[in-house]
Amino acid sequence: MAFQMPDRGGGPTGPRIRVGRPSRRVRTLLMTLGVLAVLAMAFVMFAGFWTDWLWYRSVHYSSVFTTTLWTKIGLFFVFGLLMAAAVGVNIWLAHRLRPPLSAMSMEQQSLDRYRMGIAPYKKWLLIGITALVGLIAGASAAGQWRTWLLWVNGVPFGQKDPQFHMDVSFFAFDLPWYRFLLGFGFAATVLSLVAAALTHYLYGGLRITSPGARATAAATGHLSVLLGVFVSLKAIAYWLDRYGLAVKSSDFKATDNWTGLKYVDANAYLPAKTILFCIAVICALLFFATLWRRTWQLPVIGFGLMVLSAILIGGLYPAIVQKFQVQPNEQAKEAPYIEKNIEATRNAYGISGVKPESYKGEGKVDAEPKKKREDADTAANYRLNDPNIVSPTFQQLEQERSYYQFPKTLDVDRYNGQDTIVGLRELNVNKLDKRNWINDHFAYTHGYGMVAAKGTETKKGSKGAPAFTESGLPTKGSLGEYEQRIYYGEKTTQYSIVGGPQKELDYEEDGGGQKTYSYKGKSGVNLSNPINRAAYAVSFGEPQILYSGAIGDGSRILYNRTPKERVEAVAPWLTIDGDVYPTVVDGRIQWVVDAYTTSNGYPYASRTTLGDSTADSLSQADSQRTVIAQQNQVNYIRNSVKATVDAYTGEVKLYTWDDKDPVLKTWKKAFPGTVKDKGDIPPSLMDHLRYPQDMFKVQRELLTKYHVTDAGQFYNASDAWQVPNDPTKKDDSAVPPYYLSMKSPGDSQQQFSLTTTFTPNERPNLRAFMSVDADARSKNYGKMRLLRVGGDVDGPEQVQNKLNSMAEVGNFVRDMKGADSDVLYGNLLTVPLDDGFLYVEPVYVQGRKSAYPLLKKVAVSYGTETAFADSLKDGLDQVFGADGGTKPPGDGGDTTKPPKTNDPTVQDALDDAQKAFEDGENAMKDNDWKAYGEAQDRLQEALGRAEEASKAADKGGKNGGQAADKNADKKDDRNADKNADKAD
Repeated sequence: MAFQMPDRGGGPTGPRIRVGRPSRRVRTLLMTLGVLAVLAMAFVMFAGFWTDWLWYRSVHYSSVFTTTLWTKIGLFFVFGLLMAAAVGVNIWLAHRLRPPLSAMSMEQQSLDRYRMGIAPYKKWLLIGITALVGLIAGASAAGQWRTWLLWVNGVPFGQKDPQFHMDVSFFAFDLPWYRFLLGFGFAATVLSLVAAALTHYLYGGLRITSPGARATAAATGHLSVLLGVFVSLKAIAYWLDRYGLAVKSSDFKATDNWTGLKYVDANAYLPAKTILFCIAVICALLFFATLWRRTWQLPVIGFGLMVLSAILIGGLYPAIVQKFQVQPNEQAKEAPYIEKNIEATRNAYGISGVKPESYKGEGKVDAEPKKKREDADTAANYRLNDPNIVSPTFQQLEQERSYYQFPKTLDVDRYNGQDTIVGLRELNVNKLDKRNWINDHFAYTHGYGMVAAKGTETKKGSKGAPAFTESGLPTKGSLGEYEQRIYYGEKTTQYSIVGGPQKELDYEEDGGGQKTYSYKGKSGVNLSNPINRAAYAVSFGEPQILYSGAIGDGSRILYNRTPKERVEAVAPWLTIDGDVYPTVVDGRIQWVVDAYTTSNGYPYASRTTLGDSTADSLSQADSQRTVIAQQNQVNYIRNSVKATVDAYTGEVKLYTWDDKDPVLKTWKKAFPGTVKDKGDIPPSLMDHLRYPQDMFKVQRELLTKYHVTDAGQFYNASDAWQVPNDPTKKDDSAVPPYYLSMKSPGDSQQQFSLTTTFTPNERPNLRAFMSVDADARSKNYGKMRLLRVGGDVDGPEQVQNKLNSMAEVGNFVRDMKGADSDVLYGNLLTVPLDDGFLYVEPVYVQGRKSAYPLLKKVAVSYGTETAFADSLKDGLDQVFGADGGTKPPGDGGDTTKPPKTNDPTVQDALDDAQKAFEDGENAMKDNDWKAYGEAQDRLQEALGRAEEASKAADKGGKNGGQAADKNADKKDDRNADKNADKAD
């Protein structure tokens, strides 16, 4: 009996069921709503695009917007179309190669239902699938715009890697792009393979349960070619993996985040990847050969061989080499590779020229005290005003109005050759008495004026307040005439609409009157255009922008107002330093922004996480002092750009700083005209440029290990260092680096510097002191001095503990607490002085009912001598002798601590005080307040005993000796007599 097989590509058969259609009115309404919804979505998308374009045009960086936009669009369409074409063509081809008839098995009868169901929609289904995969692939590719621009604009580094002898640019610029292409190829091949296989199965080219062959010849050939393409891509992956070993991170005993080849990589993985490449090429050829042989026997055997080889050669063999060749003699085997890592890391982070210099560190007052006293006066500009502590003082004395605010951590700059503490009086709308839309965005629009104070002095008669050199509202002082209005600042996060019919509050006068102002700059976007107003109303979710009468001719909207936001927007390829600082240049307040070019593709250079390396006690206390892109792992960094942002106009300028940096050269090719030449930096601005803190933090973190250049010593970590904890803070946060004008050993004059200290791992004593010339005008700018200390020299935490254990300090703290005041310790400055280190620490007092701290004491320590005085001069006099000559016998020049009688009772009491203090610190960390209270009681009791014993010893002569003898009690009488004689 003959029967007709259903058409495999035809539509459904049988009677059609007519479904009632909606009325014309309903259809019209639905269509109208649909059109309106589409238009609304289109306008929302347009509003985001249009406002971005307007903003970039307003800051004169429209080329950045267009270059980025066209690059993203190009990548989106190219790779989206490629993916859509790859998947679509393979679906079409599989459908085209379908068999004309299929055996009427149960499997095929079940599939017939699906074939018939999709038959009328085959074209639309194909378009939908290809469009979907194209959109996803295009969006993914658009996100690779940085990778594309680096590849197409890359310039050579002029340095070659030690393994493959290829220019570093291949690893930094080329390899990431090749890996993206490879990943895209894998995705396209896998999706095409899956889509083709499903199509073949649906139309009978592949069978699972049907009798006869499992696949038609056409399906076999088609899928074999796709599998051959997949294996070919795997061969390319094996080849690129060889180069990837040079930038691969792995665990290694010598250091965290090891990057580059080790012995097992060079001698096992590298040859294994080459062998696997050859096997994959042969396997791919076998798959392609099925076009003629029509069998999968050989390619399946080849693929199995490739998988087995990957396990044995790529996995087992390296493990054997590591176990039986490397581990028994790891140090010797890894030494050549450690040397390569050390050299590459030091080059990549700009520390290749840093060499430790021997420095005694054990300063002795007894040797030439007069000369040391004179040297101490000129060794540094001792910054007694700590920018992290005096901010509340600025706030209380110079805030003027509650809606103004200074940053939590002030900045250090130089004016008239003197280190100066500076801060801007920025607007804080959260402190307005009355919050509404007009006040927030029209009336209160800007801060006013820079306040500055000497870094080294307090105001006479002020009982410890800073000596302001620029103050008041409007400010007056040493800065001269300048535009004081601050429309762009670190605290200015809200948008403002200025220049229109609504007047702004300029500032309030002392008599209660108000000065009004209307913005005269050309910054921001003009809102006179109704399309602009509508776009911003949608983008900002604020419909009042569209119809408010406060907006009219001349109205301009200011947004993206923090310096970091503006620089990152106009140069999205830069990483921004966490410490943006203001300065007055040519009658304008200019924000100075240090910016970095980075890469994670420098071969053999170990990686670091920027957020971790730049964290310290200041950055943790102030969220604004954090580097952008905190979690970025990099292994190359340069401070290649200095940027400025005008506080009034918001104008952004980018200046080349490191004109030899190949990464900067590459980005300048990608965005021509955006970065000015170094010679365009105004001389007046150059006076205020400095070495950036975050760069210095990253370098010091690397130097804790990479100061060692010997492979064996590096492997053993026998000389590993650490950045000490900040002794003035109760948490375990790193001590921040300090800007300070000081003399380095051998220098004849002070230089503006950035300094830090190192201690050995897990030990508190000082191991090294590092400084960098931070003055941009200096011919030695960026030169680092690393003073390596031998012997047992007190580190910052030990100096702090020694200070805290002094009887004078204990009495002072007790008296202040009794007066309901807190004692705050300022920055512990470390200054090299005559083969030793001079420590200077300001000590502040803040009453619980007082709004700001005042400088009350200065601690000074040098060698074995420590003083706690009312002023820096007094402290230096006590340590080195008031007249620079010989100090009083038994006093050590320190009139604020117990005399050096070596009296056992005094020493016992001081030991008990030290123990009680340490117990109290530990109890505080554990939140054990009962134990803390007990420790404080023991501390006060011990300090009292020490004071009484000191007074007894101070009586001198035989009476002093007898007092010391009696207090010694059960101690050795002979030693007590000797100590009493010394007290005489």
